[in-house]
Amino acid sequence: MSNQKQIRLGAHFPGVNNTTVWSDPAAGSHIEFESFRRFARTAEQGRFDFLFLAEGLRLREQRGRIYDLDVVGRPDTFAVLAALAAVTDHLGLVGTINATFNEPYDVAREFATLDHLSDGRAGWNVVTSSDAFTGENFRRGGFLAKEDRYTRAESFVTAARRLWDSWADDDLAPDTSSGRFVTNDDSGSYEFTDRHFDIRGRFNVPRSPQGQPVVFQAGDSDEGREFAAGNADAIFSRHSTFDAGREFYADVKRRLPRHGRSADDLLILPGATFVVGDTDHDAQELAHVIRRQQVSGQTAINVLEQLWNRDLSSYDPDGALPEIDPVPGENTLAQGRASVRRHEDVLATAKEWRERAAAQHLSIRELVIEVTGRQSFVGSPLTVATQLNHFVQHDACDGFILVPHLTPGGLDPFVDRVVPLLQELGVYRTEYDDSTLRDNLGLPGVRTERTSRDVAS
Repeated sequence: MSNQKQIRLGAHFPGVNNTTVWSDPAAGSHIEFESFRRFARTAEQGRFDFLFLAEGLRLREQRGRIYDLDVVGRPDTFAVLAALAAVTDHLGLVGTINATFNEPYDVAREFATLDHLSDGRAGWNVVTSSDAFTGENFRRGGFLAKEDRYTRAESFVTAARRLWDSWADDDLAPDTSSGRFVTNDDSGSYEFTDRHFDIRGRFNVPRSPQGQPVVFQAGDSDEGREFAAGNADAIFSRHSTFDAGREFYADVKRRLPRHGRSADDLLILPGATFVVGDTDHDAQELAHVIRRQQVSGQTAINVLEQLWNRDLSSYDPDGALPEIDPVPGENTLAQGRASVRRHEDVLATAKEWRERAAAQHLSIRELVIEVTGRQSFVGSPLTVATQLNHFVQHDACDGFILVPHLTPGGLDPFVDRVVPLLQELGVYRTEYDDSTLRDNLGLPGVRTERTSRDVAS
């Protein structure tokens, strides 16, 4: 049906998290290029909009030791995406780059270069960091107060856009008499000054094929939502249940008009896992096996320690929850773990977990499996396709960033069995229609006039 929304899909290359099952014999390397290449080629075979790479700027630690799921670090994002540009033709290449511990000129230049190398397929997922633990790897480690992270990020993105816009579409033109390219005298000129940055000069990468790389954002606080409404082209959301998705979708979309934007200017794409089986029953059984693989006994204790803020290494993961209460306040036991910061009231959360464990007779490991499980689409190919389409058509999201539990073959069941059904429903492309990531996502074009002479903010 022509009036149905088209589903947008991204493929998240699994990183060092509690989704990936590295113990599975089918798991590949997290750093060898063949894993990235195979994953990307499968996503492109499935006509996905983009591949998504997360970023980790420091190995996580717990009780002073490397966290057990950090089998290796994350290789450099730009190097991996540039290499993937050479082995793919249509797939968007989205990388997470931190706006706290980088500089606008460097990031703008690297993404503009990637956009040229890929013929317009680059995307930037803007993230922030306020913890001194990560900052110790940088000269200004820990300098940025948490309340300032979004103001700096907004300045950062605005400065990057100023740099990308410092070239007009016709600034780099061939000189037929000499065979060289010629530029205007003010090509690449820019100036940007605010309380975070004071930069001026000439940007040395011409305007890229899609005008500007597509900008993603993943924050969920009120500040994060407002930042996305004013700056992002797409949101990597964590609201992947139907009701929460609809609430988040409505809240963010209603913010757009005050930034001079319409609902079509911003895509909302929650991260979601999936398990596909021959029948719904088969898929549910497989999902149960996968969840137990994802949460080992040691992982369960680690997760519990992140809430309790205590050393619980002596506890049996197959036993009952601790009777002692968590230690409120700053969590110094686990470093670099975003999940630690999600529990604003640790005592209330512990009480809730105890009640849930008692009511369902759950051990520590069983409880952790329950409380850390991301919303998944589990079922036969038809069930999964129908559920995905239901979310999109009823404004719970515009599509999904799928996170398979295996690297690099975890996308195969979805591409082979679910994608054809979405195509039959008429809600998913059968071929790539456009050449750039921006166009394939159905996003509006960017301004093509030079803006470097605008008044700096």
